[in-house]
Parts: sequence; C-alpha cells; structure tokens
Amino acid sequence: VQLQAFGGGLVQAGGSLRLSCAASGRTFSSFGLGWFRQAPGKEREFVAAMSWGGSSTYYADSVKGRFTISRDNAKNTVYLQMNSLKPEDTAVYYCAARYYTRMSYTDSPSYDYWGQGTQVTVSS
Repeated sequence: VQLQAFGGGLVQAGGSLRLSCAASGRTFSSFGLGWFRQAPGKEREFVAAMSWGGSSTYYADSVKGRFTISRDNAKNTVYLQMNSLKPEDTAVYYCAARYYTRMSYTDSPSYDYWGQGTQVTVSS
C-alpha cells in the first residue's frame, strides 16, 4: 500500500485545513486508518483514527471537538478536517494504515503503512 498525504500549509490560529491521504495498491476498505503528527523536537503522537468499517473513531484529547477524521472508500482516501487550529497544532502530519490487530489505534507500531507527511504550520 502506498499512502500520499497532502493538504498541509500555513494558516492563522483559528483557521481550518483539510488534510487528505490517498491510498493505492490494496483494498482500502479493509484497513484501519490513522493520523499522527510530529512537532520539532517531539515524538510522534496520535491524532485520530478510524476503524476499517468506519463505525468507530478515536481522537487525542488535544484535538477532540476540533478535528474530524473521515474516509471515502470509493476514492481510497482518508481525510482529517482540522478546525479552530492552534499554534500547538504545528507539526508534520502523517497518515497511516493497518491490517486488523487488537492493538490500540493510538499505538503507532500497530500501523503497517505510512505516508510521507505533510507540514501544517499555524501562526499566532
């Protein structure tokens, strides 16, 4: 599976961005999907995830109520709608996909495929 994330950019605090991650190579609908981010000097952290069937979503407390993950299996694409952005949301955002596992969606080692990352910068 190849994942390609795009949609990042520079936005003012309070603004919105929508990240997209297009997948190719395997049946997209069978994967659990996630978004992670990594700020300079910090470890990669979980942002949001969606189960393979789309029935369950998971969010980090820091983004709950502001970010929304969604997927379009027909387009092999997962999205991350980010509203009310804050300077602390500045990071490189990565999409990831995984086969079924009992590991938590928040665990980055549970993901089998990763996109290349897209930079999000929020100015104050």
